[in-house]
Amino acid sequence: MIYRYCWPLAAVLALAGCASPTKPTPAPVATPAAPAPAVRPAADQGPKADDGLNAVAWAQTAVEHDLVYREVYRNAREKLLKALRTPGWDALEHSERQNKLKGLKPAVVLDVDETVLDNSPYQARLVRAHKEYNEASWAAWVKEEKAKALPGAVAFTQFAAKHGIAVIYITNRAKDLDTYTLANLRKAGFPVSGPQAFLGLGTYVKGCEQIGTQKTCRRQLIARKYRVLMQFGDQLGDFMTVYDNSPAGTRRAVKPYLDWIGQRWFVLPNVTYGSWQPALFNNDWAQPRKVRRQMMLDKLHYN
Repeated sequence: MIYRYCWPLAAVLALAGCASPTKPTPAPVATPAAPAPAVRPAADQGPKADDGLNAVAWAQTAVEHDLVYREVYRNAREKLLKALRTPGWDALEHSERQNKLKGLKPAVVLDVDETVLDNSPYQARLVRAHKEYNEASWAAWVKEEKAKALPGAVAFTQFAAKHGIAVIYITNRAKDLDTYTLANLRKAGFPVSGPQAFLGLGTYVKGCEQIGTQKTCRRQLIARKYRVLMQFGDQLGDFMTVYDNSPAGTRRAVKPYLDWIGQRWFVLPNVTYGSWQPALFNNDWAQPRKVRRQMMLDKLHYN
C-alpha cells in the first residue's frame, strides 16, 4: 500500500518529488440561523390596550380626581340643611315614592364602592396581573377591609349625622361580605348607626320583586321610613331603575331628572368600571374579551 502524505508547505517546496495531493472539496458553510426572538416574561407580554392602566392611574394619582370628590361633597354639604328645611323635598325617583312624606325622618342615601370607599388598589392588582374582575378575587379584597375613604365623603356623612339626618348605605356587595364592609366603613371613619343603615344585595323587601342587582326595592324600603334628601353614586343605577342599559336608554331615563343633578342627586366619577361599560357590548359578559373590546371600539366616534 502506497501512502500519500500531505506535507507542510516548506517541505513541499524542498522536495519536488512529492506528488501534489488532490485538492479537497470545501465543506459547505452553514448559513447562520436567525436569532430567536427574545421571550418576554408572562407579566410583560405586551399589555392589553384596554387594561385600565390609565383609568386606575388617574384615580390613584391625579389631584383632579380628589378635587372632583371634594367639590361634589362640599357642594352637597352646603345644600343639605336647606333641603332639610324645605317641605316636600325628596330625592327619590317619582315611581319609588309610594307614600306621603309627612312625619318621615330625613336621610341621605349613598352607594359604597367608588362613592364612599376607594377600591382602586383592587383594580390596580387586576391591571398588574392582566386579569379581569372575578368574584373570588373581589371577595378576597373586601375581606382585607383596607379600602380607604374617598375625599370629602367622611366629612359629609359625619355632618349629616350630626344634624340628625340618617346616613344609609346601599351596596351590591354579596350578603356574605356585609360584616367586612361594615367593619371597613367604620375603620374609614364613616358613621354607621347599625345594620339597618346598611342594605346589601341580600336585603329582602317584602312586596317588591327584585330585578337583578337593581336597587329599586331597597330604595322603596327606605322610602317607607325616610324622606330622602340626597342620593350619591357613581352610576345611574344608584339613583333610579334602569330598564334599558344602553347609551341611548340611560340618557332617556335620566332626562326628566337633569335638574336634580347637583341638587338632589350627586354623581361621582368612575372611569375604571360601571354599568356604562357593558352598555357598549349589549350587557353580555359571556362574549370573549376581544369581541367585547371590538364592540366598544365600534361605539366610539372618530369624526
